Amino acid sequence: MANITLAVTGSIAAYKAADLVSLLTKQKHQVTVLMTRAATQFITPLTLQVLSKNKVHLDIMDEERTEVVNHIELAKKSDLFIVAPATADTISRLAHGAANDIVSAVALALPSGKKKMFAPAMNTNMYVNPLTQENIQTLKKNGFEMIAPKQSLLACGDFGEGALADVQDIVTAVQIKLKETRI
Repeated sequence: MANITLAVTGSIAAYKAADLVSLLTKQKHQVTVLMTRAATQFITPLTLQVLSKNKVHLDIMDEERTEVVNHIELAKKSDLFIVAPATADTISRLAHGAANDIVSAVALALPSGKKKMFAPAMNTNMYVNPLTQENIQTLKKNGFEMIAPKQSLLACGDFGEGALADVQDIVTAVQIKLKETRI
């Protein structure tokens, strides 16, 4: 099937990455997980390693093979790159071309034509903030497809738009994107 690179960022919704990895691997996809340091505060890398049966990548400077540059190699082998959950911070860094962690470095190194998706997850006020909306539009203009957040009671107690899309909806969006590209 496909080589999917799942980038998990520091949102309370990071725990849902376990279900996402599990469902994608059950569909016979090869899932490689990247995590920001903040994401590791919400879910352990070991959980995602066990479910994906692959090493979880945490550090841009962790070069496991001397003959390749890790973040470049990860980008090249990815058929589909998805950030779920995508925090406001990560969306901003991706929109502005930052490459200071494993997630943003791999995203920036993706060869032209690679399929890219993101599923925002954040507080409603952060999501509707004009700066976040501008960053989302920048990502869309640069080939990222957004899996829209839903309205829900958020972890902070607020109700509104910003909750991570349901895991099954994310999987469905991934399946549709992969069918478009015939992977």
